[in-house]
Amino acid sequence: MKKNVYLLIVTSLFSLVMMGCKSELPVETDDAQIEDTRAEADDTQIEDTRAEADDNKTEDTNVEADDQVDDAIPEITNAQAEVTKEEPLLPTYTTMRDITTMDLVREMGLGINLGNTFEACGDWINKSSIDNYIRAWGSPMITEKIIKGYADAGFGVLRIPVAWSNLMSDDGSYTINPDLMRKVQQVVNWTVDNGMYAIVNIHWDNGWFSEFSTNKDASMEKYTRIWTQISESFKDYGDYLMFESLNEELGWEDIWNRWSGNSNGKAEAYALGNEINQAFVDIVRASGGNNSNRHLLIAGYNTDIELTCDPLFLMPDDPVSRCAVSVHYYTPSTLTILEEDASWGKARTTWGDEADLKELDKYVQMMKTRYIDNDIAVIVGEYGCLGRNKTAEIRNLYNSTVAREFYNANMCPVFWSTPGDQYDRTSAEFTDKDMLEMMFSVFN
Repeated sequence: MKKNVYLLIVTSLFSLVMMGCKSELPVETDDAQIEDTRAEADDTQIEDTRAEADDNKTEDTNVEADDQVDDAIPEITNAQAEVTKEEPLLPTYTTMRDITTMDLVREMGLGINLGNTFEACGDWINKSSIDNYIRAWGSPMITEKIIKGYADAGFGVLRIPVAWSNLMSDDGSYTINPDLMRKVQQVVNWTVDNGMYAIVNIHWDNGWFSEFSTNKDASMEKYTRIWTQISESFKDYGDYLMFESLNEELGWEDIWNRWSGNSNGKAEAYALGNEINQAFVDIVRASGGNNSNRHLLIAGYNTDIELTCDPLFLMPDDPVSRCAVSVHYYTPSTLTILEEDASWGKARTTWGDEADLKELDKYVQMMKTRYIDNDIAVIVGEYGCLGRNKTAEIRNLYNSTVAREFYNANMCPVFWSTPGDQYDRTSAEFTDKDMLEMMFSVFN
């Protein structure tokens, strides 16, 4: 997204919500403040990650890492290599049911993100292999054991953020790296095989979405090429796979700044966002196969609840009426994002009083009135309170309460999770059992 909020989110908790968060911010910030905080967070995260990697460089770990890579992508012979890399994997589930999007989203229950994995990006990453990108932000190579751990914990949907520009061809054709495509397909297969839904999107992807405001034609060509290739590769997958139009980047501060106090450029900014979402639906539907009826997830304006409930935001026309809307919830950002005081706010360490609960209910009811009551399904694609300056009790209270309130309003909350948080990807087990128990108490 533009610097108004997205960079704000990236700034404080690189390891928690790298390129992923969004919230309704309480105050305006300037670009210099955001850049300063971002730089500090990036430096800290990189040093922490490198230190942790150094500490764990034992012979056993190296063997385990090799095993994980072998598990992630089946071994192929040299004679098969070129052909196999260019051909997509076959889906393991191809059924398309007669089910409404509202009912399908309800079946998802509670979800979780495979964060800081396929969406990891950066000019500093070694470009010799897609594997270097997957591991760049702290994740091991993904195995079926890791995916099964999410399913065994009770989650019903896995959101898979992807930076499709990683090792993309540089000949102007915007051709997706075939190894990246295969590895995403493999994770989708594992997800569905273990009884979960899968959501695949275009994530922040090094921020190229910002160019829509200044170079719309070239940006739309890239967007079209990406979704054309994704649609072709996944067109035979069944309805346990959902596509999401993009992440939080549907918003351009250079066209309209929500913090400016005026509406100059607002209609233009919303019109551009609506056009992109409509293009997404048209591309997928025209690709044929199961995509003609696939359930689709439409990114809200900056995935911000207030902005997505604005009358200027329009759901795209869909001939089969199978679209849900996506928003994110990181309110208050001084609690969910900040680990220490910043120029734009004072870091909070407590949450849960009457005012906090009223604020949460306000946003839940806002989405319910605008979308649920009008038979439009809602997925809260990211939410979460992480960070070392909060106690586990406060984090768990926030995460479980947010999950409960959105779920009880017939929406699907999808928790933002990254390597080293509550889930140990090496053992494929959750380390915070209390969080799971509190979160899944919603079903009681």
